[in-house]
Amino acid sequence: MKKISLLLLILLFSLANSQVKWMTVEQAIEAQKTNPKKIMIDFYADWCGPCKIMEKNTYNHPIIAKYLNDNYYPVKFNAEGKDTVQLFGRTFSNPQFTEGQRRNPLHEFTKFMNVNAVPTVVFLDEETMPITILQGALTAKELEPYIPFIANNEYKKITTREQWENYQKKFKSNLD
Repeated sequence: MKKISLLLLILLFSLANSQVKWMTVEQAIEAQKTNPKKIMIDFYADWCGPCKIMEKNTYNHPIIAKYLNDNYYPVKFNAEGKDTVQLFGRTFSNPQFTEGQRRNPLHEFTKFMNVNAVPTVVFLDEETMPITILQGALTAKELEPYIPFIANNEYKKITTREQWENYQKKFKSNLD
């Protein structure tokens, strides 16, 4: 019985450590002031099936979660939510949000970030300037090459599609 309890405890501990530690946009930008890191924003909607699959399978992959937690300020943002966000000297809201409605108009911050569909991942540099946008559901294997590429500033060295394709060919996955 003690062995089973110990195994369950170890399993729960490893699962707890394999989760992304999500922040709000404001928290991420505040954290950048003392410890500059890139920000990765996951734009999602409550009704979005592919968003839920990404949450479950992509972000909860232990290697992806650890890399994001160690190298980024990961942000989860409801693209149709009702929260008011104060950033860049502006206030962003969703004035047409209707409680209880399955789908709502896009939040002003979502539009400001040039996001028009979910799921979408936006990467920002240490000065909160956009680096790139990835639209659509991504598996852990599809997301994996991007996260070190952006975290390590490799994207600054790539100027052609051919260079990007070479990077992808040479990339060694750490996933199971």
